[in-house]
Amino acid sequence: MAKNFRDRYRPYDKAYQARPEQKKARANRNAARRLAIKKYGKAALKGKDVDHKDGNPMNNRRSNLQIMSAKKNRAKH
Repeated sequence: MAKNFRDRYRPYDKAYQARPEQKKARANRNAARRLAIKKYGKAALKGKDVDHKDGNPMNNRRSNLQIMSAKKNRAKH
């Protein structure tokens, strides 16, 4: 049953992920993670999320990034 569900929604997911605003958001998340890896190291980020202190996901200054557990970060938003 799970396979049928995935097959049914795959065209929607592809269309959604291909939208320019989604590509920009994904690129921004990846950029934030890369900067945090440079600042804290890859081992420190294992199983954690990169949080933006000011709440603006487009602000990727190193001073604005912090490591937070996934549970706390997702509860924050």
